[in-house]
Amino acid sequence: MLSRRALLRQFSGTVLGAGVSRPLLSWATDTPAVSVPGKEGMIVRSGRFLDLEMPPEFLETWLTPIGHFFVRNHMHEPSTLDADTWRLSIGGEVERPYTLALEDLSKLKSHTVTNTLECAGNGRGFQRPRVPGVQWLRGAVGTARFSGPRLHDLLQHAGIKTTGKHVMFHGLDEVPGRVPPFIRSIPIEKAMNLDTLIATQMNGAPLARHHGFPARALVPGWIGAASCKWLTEIKVLNKEFEGNFMKPGYRMPNQSISPGGEVNPDDTHPITILAVKSVIAQPVEGSFLKSRTLRIHGAAWAGEAGVTRVDVSTDSGTTWQAARLGTEQARYAWRLWDYIWQAPKPGQYTIMSRATDNQGHIQPQTAVWNPSGYLYNAIDQVDIHVRD
Repeated sequence: MLSRRALLRQFSGTVLGAGVSRPLLSWATDTPAVSVPGKEGMIVRSGRFLDLEMPPEFLETWLTPIGHFFVRNHMHEPSTLDADTWRLSIGGEVERPYTLALEDLSKLKSHTVTNTLECAGNGRGFQRPRVPGVQWLRGAVGTARFSGPRLHDLLQHAGIKTTGKHVMFHGLDEVPGRVPPFIRSIPIEKAMNLDTLIATQMNGAPLARHHGFPARALVPGWIGAASCKWLTEIKVLNKEFEGNFMKPGYRMPNQSISPGGEVNPDDTHPITILAVKSVIAQPVEGSFLKSRTLRIHGAAWAGEAGVTRVDVSTDSGTTWQAARLGTEQARYAWRLWDYIWQAPKPGQYTIMSRATDNQGHIQPQTAVWNPSGYLYNAIDQVDIHVRD
């Protein structure tokens, strides 16, 4: 396995290759580290549209500080966001279309959900053969406490018609040229779930600009793309939204395909829930350690399911030992874990982590390959060296 630094060098200059199943704007380039105010120390994955990854060593707390929370953009962030003039319209297959100001949202009953938000492409940089797109490694994920009115309440007030089957989200992303806008939809059942929010706060503070101010969707347990930022329109539809970021984007093949193969978009289905997964925060790849006593730690999550176990191997997967799970937990949130290990002697070691959820899913040895590198969840591993 390559170190993060080596991967950064290898993937510099990545652009989108041809392929029938790849959406527009799925490319990105790694850029030299720059300082983004409030996001110091983050890995810049794209300079064209701001994409920031959390270094694994930043994963130290159950709730991710806003400054360390990853940023994923498909196009330019809004250049102007005025809380006083912002409006959110609700329409489509409803009896009573209406429009809300931010002040109106603030008067509605608020609900709080702690959710692990993960980009569907997190881990794409580990896929072999390599696939195009933002070359995320471990850090396009974070956990936060989101608060705001339930989407259920907003839709109920509008009165959903019997023809309403999906709910579309449209944000204020600034679309370059003739590129299709970033619009996503979710089934009405998930939209009406009491934990699906129109979030206006994150970790007890108003949403930051990078994270969707003044309001965003929060679709817990699902891929991050479902939780659209800078919301301006919610529309109830009679079917799944048809657009670039619903098809061919963010879909998985209906059948397994050979690595390096392509897939017809008509033979795919939309990605929804996250897969069971764990990552190692410390030690980091390529570490040289002076002490033989080592605390190995990280996080594990499983979308709508709960993590029940994390196992750690210090001998390249030959044997496994149960890690200790942290006490902080919530339905859609990751579990922190740690394992204290005594290296038997100096030398090179491969450390691995493997999560299990309460539905019996176990993190696989090899992730399911797909042309977009979505839902990568292979057993995590880092190579380290213990010195004399």
